[in-house]
Amino acid sequence: MSDRQAARQAHRAREFEAFVAGAAGRLLHAATLLTAEAPDANPRARRLLTHALAHTYAHWDRLHGEDPYDRARQFLAGRFARAIWHQYGVFGRARTDPRSPLAALAPQERLILVLRLYEGVAEQQTAALLGLPIERVHTVCDRATATMLHPARPAAPRAVGTKVAPS
Repeated sequence: MSDRQAARQAHRAREFEAFVAGAAGRLLHAATLLTAEAPDANPRARRLLTHALAHTYAHWDRLHGEDPYDRARQFLAGRFARAIWHQYGVFGRARTDPRSPLAALAPQERLILVLRLYEGVAEQQTAALLGLPIERVHTVCDRATATMLHPARPAAPRAVGTKVAPS
């Protein structure tokens, strides 16, 4: 390897390390919200982050002015969507932690809510990234937001000695 190649690789590594230092925390938080794991126990989110960063590093030289954070976020969201589809079906439920603020949402609702509200991705971009109609993204985001703002209340306990009418 020539000195020029070694210098180029060292520069690439420094650039990527600087990117990771600035972006990994936010990407991990987004992944933790997607997986609905507790912030202190999030192995699936960490695995998603690792894959997204590895993919971004593999394509680092081909970004050509493209935002590496955007590329990593796209990969993270796409990988999460595919994993949910393959494991649980499009409307399936994944394991969630009750300590997660988004545990009450379905995976697709979490994905759209995180992209739209936490990451600030436009409705059109979210729809294109997920291969959904814009109207569907809008509807799912509205439903997820309503669920978060007005969570279902737990059933009230019955008074002792009352009978339940047969159905």
